[in-house]
Amino acid sequence: MPKKAPRRTAERILEVTLALFNRFGAPNVSTTLIAAELGISPGNLYYHYPAKDELLGALFDRYTLHMHELLDAGAEVRDVEDAWFFLHSLFERIWEYRFLYRDLNDLLSNHRRLEQQVQQVLQGKTRALRDMLASLSASGALQIDPRTAEPTATSMVVVLSWWLSFEYARAPRDALEPAAAQAVLLRGAHHVLMLLAPYLVMAQREHLLALVAAYAREAPVTQTT
Repeated sequence: MPKKAPRRTAERILEVTLALFNRFGAPNVSTTLIAAELGISPGNLYYHYPAKDELLGALFDRYTLHMHELLDAGAEVRDVEDAWFFLHSLFERIWEYRFLYRDLNDLLSNHRRLEQQVQQVLQGKTRALRDMLASLSASGALQIDPRTAEPTATSMVVVLSWWLSFEYARAPRDALEPAAAQAVLLRGAHHVLMLLAPYLVMAQREHLLALVAAYAREAPVTQTT
């Protein structure tokens, strides 16, 4: 078999940086640590990414691209099963770049380039969830007043975007570790989806509760009161 070509250094740098940012938080990771983890010289790192801001920007660009690839699927959600899959997929993407959510306030304070990009992602999420509500309503799975749909979509975006911060505040040492991923994502998807419960038709509401019961055995639902 022919040998695989080695991955390009720039790609390896991004992969290792993402892993370190997710593990320790972006503010706590230096370019020196990244170079040491890669086993390359700082000069080699700087050749590809002259500053830490360049690494952060490249990762955020990649995150934005991957997130927008998912958001268009909101308009294709027809029932609770579709909604569960869609929301869980969004949470998986968020988890992949979880350092952005844990450190968001710090990143926005210190990296002005991110301000507009973060706003665009939030707008994209809101649009996707509005589309999801409209599609569910058109399919007959949901009955919701259009005046209620907008704030409901916004509430779903808030939970979707700040769920990891909530989990982290509850358990700073464990919540964002890889071993916690499945439980954290299931709980997050559950809480976002439950915002739909008052508006679902009876059959869909019952299906939602059955889904929740099944997944709760894997990831006990967080009590927020």
